[in-house]
Amino acid sequence: MDEIVPAALEDYAAASTTPEPALLQQVARETEALGDRARMLTGRLEGRLLNFLVGLLQPAQILEIGCFTGYSALSMAEALPEGGRLYTCEISREHADIAQRNFDASPFGDRIQLCFGPALDTIADLDGPFGFVFVDADKANYPAYYEAVLPKLAEGGLIAFDNVLWSGRVLDDADQTADTKAIRALNAQLARDERVEVVMLTVRDGLTLVRRRASH
Repeated sequence: MDEIVPAALEDYAAASTTPEPALLQQVARETEALGDRARMLTGRLEGRLLNFLVGLLQPAQILEIGCFTGYSALSMAEALPEGGRLYTCEISREHADIAQRNFDASPFGDRIQLCFGPALDTIADLDGPFGFVFVDADKANYPAYYEAVLPKLAEGGLIAFDNVLWSGRVLDDADQTADTKAIRALNAQLARDERVEVVMLTVRDGLTLVRRRASH
């Protein structure tokens, strides 16, 4: 992932943020060993932001689309209220197995249900409502994920989309790849969608928060 924020400032922000628990530090180290795929790791700064948002919202249910090695799910599960549940979707068997091992090692792992298979199928099978939804999966399906989860968002709930700046490629008109075009389409759709209120943050690779308007 190309840096949006200069690396020194990113490191400073992370160092000025509450550290994650020891298990998450271990998950991060083990994920780094996966090589290039490790760029998909949420990381301390964004992980603590997700934890913070869940702590504020106190949702009964969370939906995560894109589990990877489980770092972000564990960050959020830590802040769930008693009896809260987190459903996380993953389509890679390898990543799902790694994540499940990490969940099994966590005191919060019993709050997490890993749903293996295409996320759109999983969303269709879940009732909701979800007080928080975190989307960090295949970018080409971002617009479809949005339409699938919005009707299942709880009153006062949030959707968070990761990688919405796509390492700056959203501004590169020469980049017409499917993923980049899908992210541009989502960003444009959210900005004009009268059903929701939206704020895009320049955290990590860009994080957009979406809240449904009361009248919708």
